[in-house]
Amino acid sequence: MQGEVEQQTPMQMVLRVKHPSSLSSGSEEASEGEGSSRSALSVFKAKEEQIERKKMEVRDKVFAQLGRVEEESKRLAFIRQELEGMADPTRKEVESIQRRIDTVNRQLKPLSKSCVKKEKEYKEILEAYNEKSKEKAILVNRLIELVSESERMRMKKLEELNKTVDSLY
Repeated sequence: MQGEVEQQTPMQMVLRVKHPSSLSSGSEEASEGEGSSRSALSVFKAKEEQIERKKMEVRDKVFAQLGRVEEESKRLAFIRQELEGMADPTRKEVESIQRRIDTVNRQLKPLSKSCVKKEKEYKEILEAYNEKSKEKAILVNRLIELVSESERMRMKKLEELNKTVDSLY
């Protein structure tokens, strides 16, 4: 009977403690059943204490692991914050420069159009200026020719008049 008690599960022992009559049928067996019930109860309590100790050990290990996990989580959060802090000034500066580039691009577009328009106007005006300069040069040359011819004619006339005056004396 003692070998049976040790092989039984804790649940079977509880059932046996609660219902010893179901396991034994005689008066001799009743006293023996009562003794074995007590030993089963003490075995059950010992097993319960052992389970409780194991449960406490596991709980302590879990809490220790949770503590380590919390520490690691804090360290990772700190590292992430440091990384973001390192990247943040660069990112802000890059974004600022990109906004300034966009602003300058928007300002450059009308200026570029105006520049192209003014260059076209400049070329047209330069062409007109060059044409007028050529025309002026032609006119100046013509004027010089006319003045020269006029002077020659007047000199010729003066010489004729001078001959006429000389012939009178």
